[in-house]
Amino acid sequence: MKAYHTILFLAGFILFQNNGFAAHIVGGDVTYDCLGLDTLANGNEMIDLRINFNIYRDSQSGGAQFDNPARIGIFRFDGFNYTHVESRNEAIDVSGDVDLDTDNPCVIFPPNVGVQRAGYQFDLRLPVLKGADERYAVVYQRCCRNESITNLIDPGGTGAAFMIEITSLAMEICNDSPIFNNFPPVVICSGLELEFDHSATDAEGHQVFYEFCAPLTAGGTDGATTPGDANGCTGVTPNPAQCSPPFDEVTFRLPDFSATNPLAGDPQVSINSVTGLITGVPQINGQYVVGVCAREIFNGEIMTIVRRDFQFNVTTCEVAVTAQIEPQGEATIVEIEEIIDGIPTPVRTITSCGDEAIDFEHVGPAEDILSYLWVADFGNGNTDTANTRVTQFTFPGPGDYDVLLVTNEGLTCEARDSFPVTIFPALFPDFSFEFDTCVAGEISYTDLSTTAELGQTIERYNWDFDGEATSTDPNPEEEFENPGSRPVTLTIEDNNGCVEEITSIVDYFPAPPILIIRPNIFLGCAPADIFFDNLSFPIDETYDLTWDFGDGSDVATDISPTHTYTETGVFDVSLSVVSPIGCTADTVYRNQITILEKPTADFTFSPEEPNVFNTEVNFFDRSFLAESWQWDFGGLSSSIIQDPTFNFQDTGMFEVQLIVAHLSGCRDTSIQIIDIEPIVTWHMPNAFTPNGDATNDILIGNGFISGLTDFRYTIWNRWGEQVFETTDPFVGWNGTKNNVGANSPLGVYVYDINYTDPRGNPQNLRGHATLIR
Repeated sequence: MKAYHTILFLAGFILFQNNGFAAHIVGGDVTYDCLGLDTLANGNEMIDLRINFNIYRDSQSGGAQFDNPARIGIFRFDGFNYTHVESRNEAIDVSGDVDLDTDNPCVIFPPNVGVQRAGYQFDLRLPVLKGADERYAVVYQRCCRNESITNLIDPGGTGAAFMIEITSLAMEICNDSPIFNNFPPVVICSGLELEFDHSATDAEGHQVFYEFCAPLTAGGTDGATTPGDANGCTGVTPNPAQCSPPFDEVTFRLPDFSATNPLAGDPQVSINSVTGLITGVPQINGQYVVGVCAREIFNGEIMTIVRRDFQFNVTTCEVAVTAQIEPQGEATIVEIEEIIDGIPTPVRTITSCGDEAIDFEHVGPAEDILSYLWVADFGNGNTDTANTRVTQFTFPGPGDYDVLLVTNEGLTCEARDSFPVTIFPALFPDFSFEFDTCVAGEISYTDLSTTAELGQTIERYNWDFDGEATSTDPNPEEEFENPGSRPVTLTIEDNNGCVEEITSIVDYFPAPPILIIRPNIFLGCAPADIFFDNLSFPIDETYDLTWDFGDGSDVATDISPTHTYTETGVFDVSLSVVSPIGCTADTVYRNQITILEKPTADFTFSPEEPNVFNTEVNFFDRSFLAESWQWDFGGLSSSIIQDPTFNFQDTGMFEVQLIVAHLSGCRDTSIQIIDIEPIVTWHMPNAFTPNGDATNDILIGNGFISGLTDFRYTIWNRWGEQVFETTDPFVGWNGTKNNVGANSPLGVYVYDINYTDPRGNPQNLRGHATLIR
């Protein structure tokens, strides 16, 4: 059913790569332009030439970069020998990656293939040669080629010489050399036809003939992988002054390959001598060096030979992308099993139930597809066609048909995909319903579905009642729990497997058959907050509700309100409900709420600020309507006396609670915090007599210091010198420096006392004391 259309190159192509020291050259060519002839005063003629070198390297091999500058030699041939004229060191004029794209939409290049080009362009001024056999040669020599080349012997040790010769005939008429029109394909597919235009354009319109020819070799691996001089004639970068033409041709692996049969193939890859078209079917994967010579002919003589040698990569191309048909909209794909040639075989079929117009789409990648051809076969020789990625066919009616998609028709990556199409007769779901709109209860549903043809039957029913319930009966009865505009869906399936559904809205807004609220009776103390939980159904926010709580307060409209009763008594509660379509229900709940009288608890105490020196507290009841009392003194003790007295044994904060009760049984509670404050007292004398008579010999304070922390006591003399320090409140100053030195002189001293009281508050005490002896 599927056909494939885009050709990818196998990952195995990476085996072509070679990370050798200089294995990078994959081709090149040289051309020239004549800029003009010039006759000097002495009668000698000069020619001005512009030389154009194109050198190509494998950017993915890890080999050497382009030479920059490149050493280029100019040689003169006198009919017998080449002599060195000059050497030029030329910088790269232009460089960049070669666009590997081709006109073939079937080809996608793998990421490990890359070719870079460097262009060297420079001008020469040379004497015009007159001899029939005389000419100039412009040459660039460099080693080496990729080790993995298939059609050469020792390719890793084989360099390249890129040369063009300017003949005396070309100089005579100031000729421009031909220029190749197209860059050859880097990757070609084995087993697929190759067709590449390798022609050249000649500015003067001279005849150009083409042939496969042997590429030239120069240099070697000396100075790199073998000993020797890299600049020698067998080195990596030969010195033109020492290494002159003629150059050897590369050595092909005979008999499978040769200069005129570089790729072999079946039919053999060849070049048309007149058009330059290379054709054939390469059969063996590998890397191949190919040389092409374009001979420019003028008056029956060879004026110029432009050589190009290049590395072709032949690899297996595989199919990768399908031309897959997918129906859109309501049409679906089903898979059925058919017996084909006695074997159970899954067959995919496009089916449509009742819809005779079907949209089709090609769902594979579209970037490499140049054309689409859709063919719909309606039978009896009737067809319809389209040529877009997405199309629509309208079939004559129920029946069996076929649809075919062809992409890239006539190309190597042509793809085909076809499907049988079955149009089933339409199915028409429908139903009605009936119920008493104001009475909550079951709704009766009646199936009204029909079919389009005789023999077509409804096999299954599936009802969905807005997610609350389902049924498979043709004519079910169901009741909604909640009111609203409720969608009901009926789905039917016929004997062809076609499924259709219909949804209708049921406006279900009956009044509740009975109004139920909780609590149904209440007995409590005032004030009472009562939540009336409305359990009636069906009912929701779209209904209008009116509550009357019987105490003269405003009515409420919530479904389940909360109401506060502040007065004592017995109250009726009434509720009225009106549905959105006017259905009503109401009721009165007699004597539902009973609110009893409740006392109010309160008390005072004395003293209002008790402390560690006064811990006995008197409590006085100030409650209203109290008949009994229950006191709790912070968990330390309790009492049922109306006005008790309690002696707290320690300082601190104590929660005192009074609970009072009314004869009705209603109770109230009052809670107050009693703070028994801890107090620190500290007093200092204003003089002392450290004379050893055991009376007033020490300057020390006294007082109540329970709970005191962080104590620090210092004394300073009149010159600001500290003479005493302690952190012990029970240690005083004896009148000597730090209590161990010589006696301090008589006079007034300053004391500074700091501490933290039991509540964590910092305290400071400063004053003066006189030392007397």
